[in-house]
Amino acid sequence: MREGSGQSGCRVVSPCWIRAFVLGEVPLAIALWRPREAATRQELALLKRVGRTRRLFAFLRTYRMLIFDDAFQAELEGMYRQTGAGLPPVPPAQMAMAMILQGYLGVSDAEAVELTVVDLRWQMVLDRLGSDEPAFSQGALFDYRERLIRTNMDRRLLERTIEVARETRAFDWKKLPKELRVAVDSSPLVGAGRVEDTINLLAHAGRKIVGCAAELLGWPAEKVAKQAGIPVLLGSSVKKALDVEWSDGKAKAEALSRLVEQLDSLEGWLRRRLGEELKAPPLSEHLATLEQIRGQDLEPDPSGGGKMRIREGVAEDRRISIEDAEMRHGRKTKTKRFNGYKRHIATNLDTNLILACAVTPANRPEGEALPDLKADIESSQQVIREIHVDRGYIASTAVAEVLAAGGDVVCKPWVSRNGELFPKSDFKVNLRDMTIACPAGDIQSIRPGSVVEFDAEACDGCSLRVQCTTAAPGTGRTISIAEDEVLQQRLRRRMKTGRGRERLRERVAIEHSLAHISQRQGNHARYRGARKNQYDLRRAATIQNLERIQRRIDERKAA
Repeated sequence: MREGSGQSGCRVVSPCWIRAFVLGEVPLAIALWRPREAATRQELALLKRVGRTRRLFAFLRTYRMLIFDDAFQAELEGMYRQTGAGLPPVPPAQMAMAMILQGYLGVSDAEAVELTVVDLRWQMVLDRLGSDEPAFSQGALFDYRERLIRTNMDRRLLERTIEVARETRAFDWKKLPKELRVAVDSSPLVGAGRVEDTINLLAHAGRKIVGCAAELLGWPAEKVAKQAGIPVLLGSSVKKALDVEWSDGKAKAEALSRLVEQLDSLEGWLRRRLGEELKAPPLSEHLATLEQIRGQDLEPDPSGGGKMRIREGVAEDRRISIEDAEMRHGRKTKTKRFNGYKRHIATNLDTNLILACAVTPANRPEGEALPDLKADIESSQQVIREIHVDRGYIASTAVAEVLAAGGDVVCKPWVSRNGELFPKSDFKVNLRDMTIACPAGDIQSIRPGSVVEFDAEACDGCSLRVQCTTAAPGTGRTISIAEDEVLQQRLRRRMKTGRGRERLRERVAIEHSLAHISQRQGNHARYRGARKNQYDLRRAATIQNLERIQRRIDERKAA
C-alpha cells in the first residue's frame, strides 16, 4: 500500500511507515479535513433553501475551507499529543465546525450528535451527506470542548473570524484606521448553579462529602450518614429533617446547632475512617467546600456556650452555590440583583466585529475584566488607539495603559451632585497649578486622591455659605479630588461640546452587539464555572462575527 490520498481525504501510509511510528521513530500526524469544494446537485438545492432561513449554513458550506485553512488546521492539531495517544477519529477542524453549528442552533451535545445524521444542513456543512452514522460520539464532543478550553484555542477561533473578514474583503480595510477603536460593555449572566441559603448550603456540602465517602468505601450513602452521625442528611430535605418553625428565631438557632453538631460528627468520623483519603482530592476538596461555607456564613454566638450562629451581614466574596463555586451575587442596578457572572465583550467600532470576550463573577468590578480583554486583543498584534467604556471600567489599569501609550479614552464623566447646594462642577479646578477655587474665590491646593477642606474661618464668614454647605460652624466645605482627576476634567470638557457628545454616542453600537449576544446565548449560563462560560461566550461571538461577515459580503455583492 503506497502513501497517497484515500476517498475520505485522510492520508494513506505504507506498512513500513506504520511500523516506524509504532516503534516511536515517527510522530503520527492528524489527518487534515479535506471536504469537497464543488457543490453537488443536492447541495445546490440545499443552499438555495437555506439562503432564506438559517443563512449561516450556506456561508459555512461556501467558506469552510477558507475558515479552516491548512495553517489554522495545524494550530488545531497542536491540541493533541504527537505520540498517537488520544488520537481523534474526526479531524479537529471538522469538530470545530460542529461546535459552531451546535452554538448556532443552541442544542445539547446529545442532540448535536444526532443532527449529524438527521439534519441535511449539518451533513452538508460537515461534508457527510448520505451518511447514516453519527460524525462523532457525545464523549468525543465533550473531550474536544475540554481541549479547546485547556489550550485556549476557543480564543483563536474567535481571532480567526477577524482574519477571515480580511481574507474575504468583507470590509474596505484601506479606508479603516490601522489602529483600533474599541468599545467595551458587559451584561449579567445568571449562573447555572443552584443558589441556596446557609442551612441548605451546609447540608449540600455535607451530602457531597457523604456521597464521596460512600463511593470510596463502596457503601450506600445511607450507611455512611448513619455511621458518621449525621442523620439529618437521610431525608430529601434538610429543613424537613430538622422540622422546626423557621420563622421562630430560637427554634431556627437550635436547628442550626443540631446541624453543626452533626457536621462536626461527620468530620470526626472521616478523620478516623478515611484519614489518608482526606489528604487528596476529591474528598479533600469537598471538605474544603464545607469549611468555606462554615467560615463565611457562621460566627460564634455571643451568648456563649461554644455555639455558632448565622453571621450578621454578608461576608466578602460570599459563595452562594455548591455546584458552581465561582458564582456570586451581583447588581445590575442599585435595586436589581442577580446571581452568577458578568459577561464582557470588546468590539471594533469600525467593523462591529467582536475582538475579545471575558466572564467574571458577578460581584467583581467591571474594570477587572479590561486587562484580559486588552491582552487578548493585543495578542494578535493589534494596537488600541481609542477605547470607549462606561464609568465601571474607567478605573482599570488598562485605561491608564492606553492613555500612557498616547491613546484616547471616551467615557461619560462622573456627574457631580450636591442636592440644591453648589456641586463640584461650580468649583474651578486648575490642574496646571493643582489648585481649586470655590465660587467665592477662596483657593486651596489639591493633589489626586485626596479630600480638600476649605478654610473654616473663610467659610463661616462667607455670604454664599448657605448655598454651599450644611456643615457645622467651624468646618469648611470639602471637595474630593479623584485619582484620575486629570482624565475626569478632560471628559467633562469634552461632554460640553457637540463633537464630544457625538463621540459618546458611537458606543451605542456595542450595546446592540451585546443585545444580540444575549439573544443568541441567552441570559442563563449554559455551563458551570467562569472559564466554560467564557468558552460559550467566545463561541457565540464567533458565530456573530461570521454572520456579520456574511452580511457584509452580500452587501458588497449587491452594491
